Amino acid sequence: MGRLTVTEQIDQKHQEDLQRLRGFRLLDDDFLTKCFEGDTASIELVLQIVLEKPDLKVLDVRTQVFVENLLNRSVRLDILATDSTGAKLNVEVQRSDKGAGRKRARYNSSMMDANLLKKGEDFDKLPETWVIFITENDVMGKGLPLYPIERCFLGTGERFEDGSHILYVNGAYRSDTPIGKLMHDFSCTDAADMYYGTLADRVRFFKESKEGIEIMCRAMEDMRNQTLKEGMKEVALRMLAAGKYALEEIVNISGLSLEEVKQLKADRSA
Repeated sequence: MGRLTVTEQIDQKHQEDLQRLRGFRLLDDDFLTKCFEGDTASIELVLQIVLEKPDLKVLDVRTQVFVENLLNRSVRLDILATDSTGAKLNVEVQRSDKGAGRKRARYNSSMMDANLLKKGEDFDKLPETWVIFITENDVMGKGLPLYPIERCFLGTGERFEDGSHILYVNGAYRSDTPIGKLMHDFSCTDAADMYYGTLADRVRFFKESKEGIEIMCRAMEDMRNQTLKEGMKEVALRMLAAGKYALEEIVNISGLSLEEVKQLKADRSA
């Protein structure tokens, strides 16, 4: 068999993307964030159910929010919403149990707090925050649909009420209840099988409409390019560490621009 032409390779990759798209669920974070991008109705429905607050109103939703820490590890939040009370709600979807570790939840919470007050603002102005992990498996292993975590006084069990909350949602839970139906919907690959029309409409748009499919295919291509670029950055960093390559050689081998290589060198030196 001869080698595929460039056109044939592109068509093959497109067909592979369409096949991947058909298998996506809301439990896949890249698909979730694209479905919820700019869509307050969907995240509002999810938050109303998992927080058991039917009157909750979402004013703003952002996806793939980069929270920078100049000295230490930064984080990228899947979803960051703001409700009508000013509370900030971070929703993360994790298929891997390891990705939903307790210290990951703690770190997300601390990074949110560190970026919510301006210099000189009183601590009492710190808004209420939620870090919500929706996990494919029952990571806590108790068979419950929801695992709310709160600081409390150990002696009395009373809540500390500092406005910081962590919630784990068991994606494996099923029942004829709102949370059971929601977790069913998060595991569906076909919009026709979903209970909640708000979510089904978003899934149907990205899987069945021409416009939505084009958006998802572009997103998958962008992810491939980003993964490739990150790999090339690792190559460039190793070449810089070796100390025997000229910058022009690193540019030629890695495919990065001279400016990008210079920045990697500066970051490494810092």
